Amino acid sequence: MTQANSPIDPAQLTSLDAIANCLAEAFEDGDGELVAAALHAVSQAPGLPLLAAAVGVPREQLQAALASGEFDLELTLEIMKVVDLHMSGGRSGDD
Repeated sequence: MTQANSPIDPAQLTSLDAIANCLAEAFEDGDGELVAAALHAVSQAPGLPLLAAAVGVPREQLQAALASGEFDLELTLEIMKVVDLHMSGGRSGDD
């Protein structure tokens, strides 16, 4: 995603996979500033409408929540489900 001191480019986040990769790497790193930067980048990403649809909230609501960094546990869990689904190759475990 980023090298140290390299900003996250929202323009590169054009798909759910790109957003999932960005968020997963930020969460795996564990640095709060990187997580905040990733969430802010996603709020400006061209792929945000795809994430909003997958999460089930209006784009404007998701954008505002991500940009402010203030959202509830329910929204956080829904975003993490989407990230996990995309990081696991789209497998839902339903065979």
